[in-house]
Amino acid sequence: MQAFRFLLPLLMVLGVKAQVLPLHQRVNPFIGTGGHGHTFPGPTRPFGAVQLSPDTRLSGWDGCGGYHYSDSVIYGFSHTHLSGTGCSDYGDILLMPMSEFKRADKYQFASRFSHKNESAHAGYYSVYLDDPKVTAELTTTLHGGVHRYTFQAKAPKFLVLDLKHRDELLDSYFEQVDLTTIRGYRFSKAWANDQRVYFEMQFSEPIEEILYEPKPGGSFTTAVDTRKAYQAIIRFKNKANATNTLLVRCALSQVDEAGAHLNLISEMPHWDFNRYVSECEKAWDKELGKIKHNGKVPVNGTRRSISTNDDIVFYTALYHCMIHPSLASDVDNRYRGRDNKIHSTQGEFDYYTVFSLWDTYRGLHPLLTWIDKTRTRDFICTFIRQYEEGGRLPVWELSSNETNCMIGYHVVSVIWDAYNRGIRGFDAEKAYEAMTKIATHYTDYTGSGQQLDMKPDAQKRAADWEALQSYCRYGYVRSDDAHETVSKTLEYAYNDWCIAQMAKALKKDSDAAYYTRRSYSWMNVYDPTTGFMRARKNGALYEPFSPYTVDNNFTEANSWQYSFYVPHHLDALIAMSGGEEAFEKKLDALFAAKTQTEGREQADITGLIGQYAHGNEPSHHIVFLYDALRKPEKSRRLREKIAREFYTNAPDGLIGNEDCGQMSAWYVLNALGWYPVCPGSEGQYRDMQLVNSTAAYVWPGFDTVWVRTDDELTYRLSAPTPNDVDLESIVPYIHYIPAKKTTSKFGTYYITTIARLNIPFQPGIAAVNPYIVSGKSLFVDSLQVEMAVANKKARIYYTINGGNERLYEKPLVVRDNTSIDFYSREYNIVSPTQNAMFIRLRRDRTITLMNQYNPSYHAGGAQGMMDRVYGKLNWRAGDWQGYQGQDVTMVMRLEKPQVLTRVAGNFLEDQNSWIFYPKSVQFFVSTDSVQWKPLEEVVSRHSSQNLTVSTAAFENKQLPKTPVKYVKMVIKNFGLMPEWHEGLGNPTFFFIDEFEVE
Repeated sequence: MQAFRFLLPLLMVLGVKAQVLPLHQRVNPFIGTGGHGHTFPGPTRPFGAVQLSPDTRLSGWDGCGGYHYSDSVIYGFSHTHLSGTGCSDYGDILLMPMSEFKRADKYQFASRFSHKNESAHAGYYSVYLDDPKVTAELTTTLHGGVHRYTFQAKAPKFLVLDLKHRDELLDSYFEQVDLTTIRGYRFSKAWANDQRVYFEMQFSEPIEEILYEPKPGGSFTTAVDTRKAYQAIIRFKNKANATNTLLVRCALSQVDEAGAHLNLISEMPHWDFNRYVSECEKAWDKELGKIKHNGKVPVNGTRRSISTNDDIVFYTALYHCMIHPSLASDVDNRYRGRDNKIHSTQGEFDYYTVFSLWDTYRGLHPLLTWIDKTRTRDFICTFIRQYEEGGRLPVWELSSNETNCMIGYHVVSVIWDAYNRGIRGFDAEKAYEAMTKIATHYTDYTGSGQQLDMKPDAQKRAADWEALQSYCRYGYVRSDDAHETVSKTLEYAYNDWCIAQMAKALKKDSDAAYYTRRSYSWMNVYDPTTGFMRARKNGALYEPFSPYTVDNNFTEANSWQYSFYVPHHLDALIAMSGGEEAFEKKLDALFAAKTQTEGREQADITGLIGQYAHGNEPSHHIVFLYDALRKPEKSRRLREKIAREFYTNAPDGLIGNEDCGQMSAWYVLNALGWYPVCPGSEGQYRDMQLVNSTAAYVWPGFDTVWVRTDDELTYRLSAPTPNDVDLESIVPYIHYIPAKKTTSKFGTYYITTIARLNIPFQPGIAAVNPYIVSGKSLFVDSLQVEMAVANKKARIYYTINGGNERLYEKPLVVRDNTSIDFYSREYNIVSPTQNAMFIRLRRDRTITLMNQYNPSYHAGGAQGMMDRVYGKLNWRAGDWQGYQGQDVTMVMRLEKPQVLTRVAGNFLEDQNSWIFYPKSVQFFVSTDSVQWKPLEEVVSRHSSQNLTVSTAAFENKQLPKTPVKYVKMVIKNFGLMPEWHEGLGNPTFFFIDEFEVE
């Protein structure tokens, strides 16, 4: 095995034909370890429970995978890693060899290394550690990691075991079982609030001594209660006949120590490291072999051989598609459920974890639904168990924890897509029950979401429930009620379409009608005046608005990127955009727009072509919309550019986070000439012997590809030449349908025409909400209120302050605090009732802001500081005014001098989001705005490390007894982020809403 470990880099330099290599050697695991790919280079089995890899980075966004190619120090080799996520977790059970005793605290055992002495392919990793002069080699089984450490001749052998590495340690324990075995557990908190890992490891050499560290920085000793130990240094006997090699077999379990023991003896019965490597490589050859090509790509009607780099990029992408989801059940079929209890699958299916569904429902799961039906069935069985044991389908599940990360309930897309493609073997009725439950789950929450000192995870759940409640009540998510409202509305609508299709398939007609109506909710955030998706607040179009702005109305994106997200009603979107020609021009404008975004910085928005952002998932389907317009040549040019420029055989070869396989799934599907614009709309493939592909006209599409699925069906995707067919007709992206069978010298294929989902807006199904044209809601004397509705045939009805209902015929004028309820009606179709509040400001005061707030957090400007509408605990809903890294002064001028009874500023704290209470607030009073008298300084008494979310009034209790005309508030910001915070050194925010003077 040693002879070819470093062969892959050499072949990449020499350009040797990739076809001479086995598939596992055509994988470069270093792709994505640089830049912002967040991948890891170490070995894992396909969808395995263990991801054994070196750790070079302890924190930070680019340390989410534990390794970054720009680093030069290895801290050790841990057994769990996440592939390409944007949040950090895992890094469990760290081991590191040493050839001399070094203290374990502060990673004194870390070693320098060079990429010259580092190598990896699918199933194997090797590196030379400069400081201990040890060669480390790694491979894996399904539940375990196998290490081989080669020391210098006669060098002492030490091994560090670190259980407090990376994440917050909740509990740990380990003990020595016999001369060569230790076992224990590690419970930790990071992205997952309660991750539990049990382990058992065996060594090829007997243990001579274990030195324990009872607490960080404490003295090492051999006598300690191991239940309180965090780290250990294991010294092995250095007998005269001892080899210079130390092997370690380590098995993990999420269940218990007995599970780890059984996993170890079942999967790692011998000490032949090379054999373990070979078995892991064969596992990868089998999985990667599901897609094979003939080594050629079509170019201008001819065929050329594929380059080694192109081949490596393709098979590495396929490799990245087969890391997550990860196996979570043990060899005896037991697993830890969402209720934190131990259950068993009874051998009926394997239980999985790591479901990054917001990312992966788009491309990865449709790909796996095609080529890996068995695991897809197991995924769905896992979903159902999580519903039964935890009360809810997963959103972003990790290690039996719901992180509540990202938006939507895209698990319903995965279930429906699988069912639609003929996958069975799961309880469809129970799955449907769970699908409907997650779409209405806000009814399970009885809290208001406004309580103080709410923990971050509880706040996130409350915000999600409030968003879904708003959506169900108003037909869209109001910016008054939640954040990321445009994205949530659009994605909820697609999810509801999936539930409607499942209801139809199960003959649940009334449910199908209900969810079909909900699936049209996207129309309620469509702005017919601009053609963009736009937030609504207080019943009005959100202001200010720019499609380039990245703010809390969108999820990691802006309106340019989300305005093309209506996958299930594409024809309706085209129609509302003015028809195919207008829609094509809008697509052209997206790719031709300036590449700079506005608003806040968003690290996920990368890979920009105009405002198309390939580095994040909301854009991934957009390039294929040209095919729906019968303009495949535009699609081809863009696909070629994306494939060539954003996917390369280099550490920074991914343009954005890998996101558990989605970034690579786009590349694989593109190379096959297919992308699921609307997952769940594609029909069954089992009756299709051959599938046509437009891959002939875009690199890196292959000339001929064979796809062999796990149910033994083989598909041949063969690219026709320009002489064979009319290029305009080859657009099979939205929906495959057999049309005309044609034979040529290149084989047999189907010519297919686009089958767009021909579902334009249908009267009688849903109604479009009316809206207030101007977002202005504060006034002094009077305000004109104009209403509109996108459906010109609909009529608007309204009531004022609960009065009689009237037909809207012309703009209204309000002169006092006013509440307006309004809805639209077309025949007997009625929209949900909307509400707008208009507030008359007090005439007796004005506020002057002496500093500029962050434009993303404006809260209505100066007037918003005295409108008597207080910001919610969910600050992302937009009622708070935010300042970063500056002290701030505000001055209130009273119309007449008066004696004060209350002076206060109302603030919010969410330290996890970089928002801290001010260091202090001081008030000053004056009669002429020239001479100021200071009042008592109100100093913050809140903790500088508190991850609860709360609000507090900084109130001055010592008020002057004489009348004043001016009140000045000086706010001193907290300062830089403290040492304990992940954002260490960055300036903090403070958020204020209401400058209270009475």
